[in-house]
Amino acid sequence: MLEQRILEDLFRRNYSEMNHLAMVLLGDDKEAEDVVQDIFLRVADSDIPPKNDTYLLSAVRNACLNRIRQMKLHDKVKGLMPIEDEVDLQPIDKQFEWLDDIAAYVDGQMDEPHRSIFHLRFDEDLTVSEIARRLGLNPNTSYKYLMQSIQKIKHHLEKH
Repeated sequence: MLEQRILEDLFRRNYSEMNHLAMVLLGDDKEAEDVVQDIFLRVADSDIPPKNDTYLLSAVRNACLNRIRQMKLHDKVKGLMPIEDEVDLQPIDKQFEWLDDIAAYVDGQMDEPHRSIFHLRFDEDLTVSEIARRLGLNPNTSYKYLMQSIQKIKHHLEKH
């Protein structure tokens, strides 16, 4: 663990510039602050201080780019999901028929890990991060598999 005095010095010298960079890249004060705090937490857990201050700015840039990728992927997944209002307006027997069709398709046509990720997300109501931890996957990989599953289901439903 890094010495408190060294960490405080790094924080005083770099926080405002790191936060500004994150804000410019993300366009959101709260997200920017979260990214910078995460970096300082990682630095604090380390035994070796960064070699120079530009390391911290590179870490901010990389963390922001990763966050942007995650947000874009999350938005894509949300865009693929059916609009709940359309389903809710259908008679209850039609809704059950629709859900049964999806369940049969998932269990009969999808391969692993798509099937498991789909069931963990929608049957057990786990978040993508929780699914990733449970299956030992990267959260981005879990998102991609979930997005692929939803695309396959959407394509299947369009045929029927």
